[in-house]
Amino acid sequence: MLHPPAVTSQAPSSYEATGRRLQALIAAPSVQKIQAVTVCKLEHESPEDWKQLLDEIGETAGVRVDTLEGGIVRIGWREYFDA
Repeated sequence: MLHPPAVTSQAPSSYEATGRRLQALIAAPSVQKIQAVTVCKLEHESPEDWKQLLDEIGETAGVRVDTLEGGIVRIGWREYFDA
């Protein structure tokens, strides 16, 4: 009898882990209500991955990424632009 190959799980890359963290923050109901979130890179996150994610998010129509003091970033969409 043949057995299916074992599925091995790899730890997510820095890019994937950072992307998932940002996605979870953006998807939070309280954030969806105000349509903006303020975030910063965590110490263990790759600066290159952080920049790439912010660049990609900023390329999305209707989304604005503002860099604030101290490495803090505000990501906003829709009514946030009118605030």
